[in-house]
Amino acid sequence: MGTHTSAASAPAAEDQGHLTGYGTKSYRSYVLNALLFVYILNFLDRGLLGIVAEPVMKELQISDGQFGLLTGIGFALFYSVVGIPLAHYSETGNRTWIMTICIALWSAATAMSGMVGPVEIGGVVISGFVMLLLCRVLVGVGEAGCTPPANSIIADYYPPARRSTALGYYAMGVTAGTLSANLIGGPVADAFGWRTAFMVIGAAGILVAIAFKLTVKEPPRGYSDPPGAVRPAKASFRAALRELSSKPSFWLMATGAMLASFCGYGIVTFQTSFLMRTHGVTLTEATLLFNVPSAACASVSVLLTGWIAEKMVKRHPNAIAWLPAIGFIAAVPFYVWAFSSDNKWVALVGICIGAGIKYGYLAAQYTIGQGVVGVRTRATATAILLFIVNLLGYGAGPPFIGYLSDILFNMQASAEGFVELARASCKGDGLKLLPEATQAFCKVADAKALQTSLVITSVLYVLPAIFFMLCVKTLQKDLVAK
Repeated sequence: MGTHTSAASAPAAEDQGHLTGYGTKSYRSYVLNALLFVYILNFLDRGLLGIVAEPVMKELQISDGQFGLLTGIGFALFYSVVGIPLAHYSETGNRTWIMTICIALWSAATAMSGMVGPVEIGGVVISGFVMLLLCRVLVGVGEAGCTPPANSIIADYYPPARRSTALGYYAMGVTAGTLSANLIGGPVADAFGWRTAFMVIGAAGILVAIAFKLTVKEPPRGYSDPPGAVRPAKASFRAALRELSSKPSFWLMATGAMLASFCGYGIVTFQTSFLMRTHGVTLTEATLLFNVPSAACASVSVLLTGWIAEKMVKRHPNAIAWLPAIGFIAAVPFYVWAFSSDNKWVALVGICIGAGIKYGYLAAQYTIGQGVVGVRTRATATAILLFIVNLLGYGAGPPFIGYLSDILFNMQASAEGFVELARASCKGDGLKLLPEATQAFCKVADAKALQTSLVITSVLYVLPAIFFMLCVKTLQKDLVAK
């Protein structure tokens, strides 16, 4: 993130804020790009563990189910719980300071992740798995302070007519961050080891935190809202819940987004492992040839959905809800095709098309989440949304796939006479100690169990489509910012 030397211009008259937004056009663009860059870093750090899944599982000798805990509930529980009080504080506190501190915290925890190993305390040995889990908890605590204040800042910089595009652009950080994790994390981990990847990216994040605080200006609250908009001095958490309780669109959208993240986070977490196990590609090949193109397609999808919905709003005011629903349904056959194929190029095409048509819901979730509440509850509403999406979606998606994979592996082991075989024995150096027949079984069953789990999860994308379509019925009634 480069240093911006121009200060924001003197604010336009308050009653023109809903038309112009805050600051100059160029400074607004800089702030939006700075927030996008931070969000990219957020998901780069978050997604890195999934990229280096295979070397981490082999070195620490953990199963798919245990890895699902690392990338799921271990991160999501604290991310979700801490996110709500941080967001509530964002309603009145300095949002740029909140984000700066949180960027530095999650970046330091990311760097620490590259240093984990067994630790002995008072004669008790704490495994590398537990130490990495603790680092993931700290990453979750830090990242909880990113999106709620960022959404609130965007809403004050951009008028209602342009928020859909701005929030869609910001939401692109999810997929662009995943793309960056693959571009950087895969090659660095392949060349220097997975530990180096964590330490390098974590150290860079601390520099980003400093640059962010020096260049991004805190905007006046409610600056870009229409004249006469009610601006209470402070909204309590109870008041935010009371406002949301009368907004069925919010809860239907949140349920759909949660189900989508359940599938999406689970798939992204294990996609690299699938490519390496099923198709025998290297970590660098998996990231650069497969994950980067699919993440690029997903990024375009997020941006286009917000832009298309904004262009269609006059004739189709509910497009922001039904466009993602269509994308979910259309993505199912492509994902099933990708994960059930034994041809790696077929898998590439299916994954790219699937990602390219279903990730538009990210623009929708922030646009709807911001649009149905007033100025003083935006950050809290976003935190409640993220609590639902992350705790139930991100928290449960990776463990679901991981433990389903373990169950399918054990079923196959029992059916073929390897009843006593522990899946962890098939990881890393432990595999070399097994008889040849058992090694051969491990390689085939390890890949097949994960492959089947991903196919099953792909079909579940039908569920979020249903909830986004139900959201259409009440959306116009619930919207505050139109």
